[in-house]
Amino acid sequence: MSTETLKEKTTRGLFWGGMNNVVQQGLGLLFGIILGRLLGPEDYGMIAMILVFQLIATALQESGFKSAIGNLKEPQHNDYNSVFWFNIIVGVTCYVVLFFVAPFIADYYHTPELVLLCRVAFLTIIFAALGTAQSAYLFRNMMVKEQAKCNMTATLLSSIIGVTLAFLKCGYWALAIQSMAYIGLNSLLLWHFSPWRPTLHLDFGPVRHMFKFSSKLLATTILERINTNVMNILLGRHFTKHEVGNYNQAYQWNSKVFYLLQGTLAQVAQPVFTNVADEQERQLRILRKLMRFTAFLAFPLLFGFGMVAQEFIVLTIGEKWLVSARLLQLLCISGAFIPISSVLTNMLISKGKSGTYFWVTLALCVTLIATMQVLYPYGIRTMVIAYVIIYVLWTLVWHFFVSRLTGYTLWALLFDIMPFAVIAFGVMAATWWGSLAVGRWLLADGCWQLALLLAMRIVMAVVLYYVVMRLLRVKILEECIAFLRKK
Repeated sequence: MSTETLKEKTTRGLFWGGMNNVVQQGLGLLFGIILGRLLGPEDYGMIAMILVFQLIATALQESGFKSAIGNLKEPQHNDYNSVFWFNIIVGVTCYVVLFFVAPFIADYYHTPELVLLCRVAFLTIIFAALGTAQSAYLFRNMMVKEQAKCNMTATLLSSIIGVTLAFLKCGYWALAIQSMAYIGLNSLLLWHFSPWRPTLHLDFGPVRHMFKFSSKLLATTILERINTNVMNILLGRHFTKHEVGNYNQAYQWNSKVFYLLQGTLAQVAQPVFTNVADEQERQLRILRKLMRFTAFLAFPLLFGFGMVAQEFIVLTIGEKWLVSARLLQLLCISGAFIPISSVLTNMLISKGKSGTYFWVTLALCVTLIATMQVLYPYGIRTMVIAYVIIYVLWTLVWHFFVSRLTGYTLWALLFDIMPFAVIAFGVMAATWWGSLAVGRWLLADGCWQLALLLAMRIVMAVVLYYVVMRLLRVKILEECIAFLRKK
């Protein structure tokens, strides 16, 4: 593959991946505001308590084969067909097991209503199994535009369904059905856009061949989903549904923002790294450029959202979520580092180091669980602070293993990301103090002051960050502007 062709595919992938995530998170923002006003913390708490089981089961049916196929130089029909039927079998098996495990989940959380909720919500596992091979085909062939259309359409339609049910006073069922509708519609659309079709010829040889690599990714994915939901698991056990819902609302808003970037990069990073696997110097250059691009966007995006979190939450979904806003301010710090870590982990996967990926994720899982078990008597805020610190520091752990494979030194990492972190923090601090003073001078009314502060801070932060980047002649900014003008 020529340099120009790969560059064009990467650029196009970033463009459509970015559009996909902007639309998805934009719709999530709009409908999240409506649902946040219609539903209460208890409704979100109910869904948060069972989410980890659904995510683990979905990981089991996918079994890491999407990434395994992504690492094949020239995957054949039999590879996709083997994965398709394996996923169907595992998906149905997982649902049957969880159907009978539902009463034990309800007992763990001391919430009998969870039995029926689990048995209905976990149907998404089967829906997801139907689309895994099709998704792998689009992913391997870098058909990001088609993936974007699937995700955007499914997000819009499922969100409308969720809001309609919330208006009809369905409570937490609105969230459960919305999730089912999204997975089902997305799988249906994947079949529409993917030209590949399964056949009845069953041959699990390709699955066995890929399993050594994919099984480690599977185990790692399960651990990752435990890591991201460890707070929900422990909070649901030791705190009330109301408190779980407050944390979950904060985490969801944080994830909507950082996934704008992480989701975009995830669709192109591994295939790009794999395509240049035989050119180590070029691969390192691409890695460093992706790291700078990620830091250039992640730090101002997340630090900025943290700065306006309180005004945003109160104005959009109401003062009943004020506790969530305060937790969100903390989570945005770790959220800025998650896309950066994601680029590093994609490099590990592209190098075939699924074993390293697994063990490092396991260490993170053990660290999080042990820390939270010790700290839960001190309250949710203390647990969140520890959670944030661990995730920020873990970026250095991921870098350590990537550096051994690529020669990406610690100094180079700091040189690539820290200037953006420092500038973004300085810009947000200056914006916060400046806008607060002006807002108090212009208007004293509480509600209008919040709206004024929110608008002023967004505009001031964007303009100030852009001016600083222009004055420093940051190359990433110039390349982004040139690309947008071309488009």
